[in-house]
Parts: sequence; C-alpha cells; structure tokens
Amino acid sequence: MCKCLKSQPKTFQTSSKEERFLIGADIKTVEFGWPIGMHTCRPMGDGLFEVRTNLPQNKIARVLFCFYEGKMILLHGFIKKSQKTPKQQLDLAWERKHTLEA
Repeated sequence: MCKCLKSQPKTFQTSSKEERFLIGADIKTVEFGWPIGMHTCRPMGDGLFEVRTNLPQNKIARVLFCFYEGKMILLHGFIKKSQKTPKQQLDLAWERKHTLEA
C-alpha cells in the first residue's frame, strides 16, 4: 500500500495529465514490483529512495519515499532542473522521514 503525506498531492498540480500519468505509473511499478532496479528506483541512503521518471520535453521527475510500517510513504516530489538531486529537496524528504519515524 502506498500513502502520500498531506502536502504531497499538490506537488505535480501544474504538470500535464500525461506527466502525472507517467509519474503515477512509475510509482505503481515500484509499489507492486518492490524490490526494483536502478532504472526506475534508486537508493538515497538510510532507507530513503527515489522513483525516477523521464518526462516529455527532457524533464525529469523525482519522488522521494521510504517504507514505514510496511507501507510505501511518498515524502516529496519535484521536477529536476539539474543533473544532481538538489540538497534542499533531499533535506525536505529527510525532515519528513524523521518526523514520520518520531
């Protein structure tokens, strides 16, 4: 079972229907195919993972998640603008993960 934190659903509101479909399909692939390889999912360390989605127009979406009490918890999502995952985005996901586990 996959759950979003309350603030998560607004993340991709400005994305097109096609982009949201692609992101959702990759999340579903990870949720029902876990464990899954590097192309779709990458470990970020200490129980944090990212779902990787290539979108049209050379855009890249990332959804950071963890597992908590047997559920996949979506912590934070964003559209990447650089090759490396921005520290600010990772820090927000870490903060949410630690709040969840507290």
